Amino acid sequence: MNNYISLHEEDLKNIIEFFRRDISSIQTGRANPAMLDSVQVESYGSKVSLQQLANISVVDANCMVVKPWDKGTLKDIEKGIVDADLGLNPVNEGEQVRISIPKPTEEDRINRVKKLNEKLEQAHIKIRQTRDDIKKTIEQAESDKEIAEDDKFRFLKEMEEEIKKRNEELEAIRDKKEKDIMTI
Repeated sequence: MNNYISLHEEDLKNIIEFFRRDISSIQTGRANPAMLDSVQVESYGSKVSLQQLANISVVDANCMVVKPWDKGTLKDIEKGIVDADLGLNPVNEGEQVRISIPKPTEEDRINRVKKLNEKLEQAHIKIRQTRDDIKKTIEQAESDKEIAEDDKFRFLKEMEEEIKKRNEELEAIRDKKEKDIMTI
């Protein structure tokens, strides 16, 4: 890998990692604590993530339980889950909040795949922007006579191969998630 790609290696990794985390909130129809990653709870005068207030566990494929460390935050947690607009209906059981995961309809599954594809397109755009940055750097180096024209073309080819590899990695992650969403 040439220097121009390695300068942006961390950016490319971050894009893929962000995509992985971003799609974890898309429901597959099975209980998964990652579904609640985006939940913010108003507690003690400030917004905090649900994970900072409670333990989240999966009871079975269709049910999760949120056990707060402080029972006084139960109502706040319940409200935070509802406000997150994830399509979940939390039930306050006095000691914990139970969340039943409804079975998605075919229409729900199709809409989730559309959302997944939108997030994939956003990741592709970020990859293209990084690619453009690398390309500008290589072309600038050639115009500044830091590298020869042959090196420029070799570096550009290496860059295209690396970008193709990253896009394929994104596609593989999307394909796996789509399979999870569409599995009944």
